[in-house]
Amino acid sequence: MKDNILYYSVGPLLYCPANKPSIADSVINGKLGSTFSLALCLEDTINDNFVEEAEQNLIRSLMQIYDSYQKQIFYLPKLFIRVRNPKQIVRLTKALGPSIEFITGFIIPKFSVSNAGTYIEELIKANEYAAKKIYMMPIYENAAMIDLRNRTDILYELKSTLSAVEDLVLNIRVGGNDLCHLFGFRRHSDESIHRIRPIANLFSDIITVYGTDYVVAGPVWEYYSGEDWESGLIQEISDDKLCGFIGKTVIHPNQIPVVNRSYQVSKSDFNDAQAILNWNQNSNEYVAGNCAKERMNEYKTHNNWARQILYLAEAFGIKE
Repeated sequence: MKDNILYYSVGPLLYCPANKPSIADSVINGKLGSTFSLALCLEDTINDNFVEEAEQNLIRSLMQIYDSYQKQIFYLPKLFIRVRNPKQIVRLTKALGPSIEFITGFIIPKFSVSNAGTYIEELIKANEYAAKKIYMMPIYENAAMIDLRNRTDILYELKSTLSAVEDLVLNIRVGGNDLCHLFGFRRHSDESIHRIRPIANLFSDIITVYGTDYVVAGPVWEYYSGEDWESGLIQEISDDKLCGFIGKTVIHPNQIPVVNRSYQVSKSDFNDAQAILNWNQNSNEYVAGNCAKERMNEYKTHNNWARQILYLAEAFGIKE
C-alpha cells in the first residue's frame, strides 16, 4: 500500500470544462469551497472543434491564478489537467510557464494497452522539463476491459507498464459512467453503481489487481440536487469504501462536503488504528479486544488497515 499522505489526499475531484471562463475567478475567490481537488477537462466536456480555444483559456486561467496567488494567499486545490491525447502533456507543461508549479498532474482518459506507453513517455518528459514532480491519474474506462476473455491480461499488462512510474501514479481512477454507457445503464439517485453487477465485477477486478499497490478512487456521482441525491451519494460512498475505493469524482460543488464528511474517520477506528500501530512488540500476544471491548484487534491482520486509517484521518479528519 502507499505510504504517503499525498496519495490519499485527492479527496473529491471536481470536474470543470477547461474552456469555462470563470475558472480563475472561482478559485481565487473561493466560490467552489475548500478541501477538494480540481480537474480542468480538455476531453469529453469539450467540443472537438474547440480544443485549441479551450487550451488557451486553460493557460490564461492558470496564469491568472498563479499571478493572484503571488499577491494574496487563498485556498489552492490540487489542480489536474485532463488531456485528450499524449502530446498535450509536454506542450501544456511548456506553455504554462511558471504556473506549472501549481499543477499536481495530468489525468489520462481511456487508458489502454495501446496508449499507455506513449502517455508514460510524455509524462517522463514533462517531469524532466518542469524539474518537479508531475503526477498522472489514468482512468480505466476503455471498452476493451469488458471482454472477460482478455480483461485479466489487460489489467496486468497495464499494471506492468505503470510500474516504471509507479511513484508518479497518484491514483487509479475508474470511469463509471463511460463503462455504464457501453451497456446502456444509468443508475437513479437512490441506486448505487455497485448494484450493477457487470460494472461492480469490473471494479472488483481493478481493485484486486491494483488495490494492494495503488490508491484507487471511486466513480463519479452525477446527482447534485433533487430527491435522494445526498442520501444516494452517501450510500454509494459507503459501498465504495467497503469495496476498496478512496476518494470520488464529483461534478458539482454541492457534492464536495458530502464526500469529505463521508471519508472522515470514526473515533473508534482512529483509536483502534493507533492501538494496532503502537502494539508492544515484546508482547506474547498479537491479538486483543479493543478499548471499547467491541471487537478484536490483531496486529498482523489489521496493520495495513490501521496505517490507511491514519492517512485518511490526516486527509479528512476525525468525526466528532
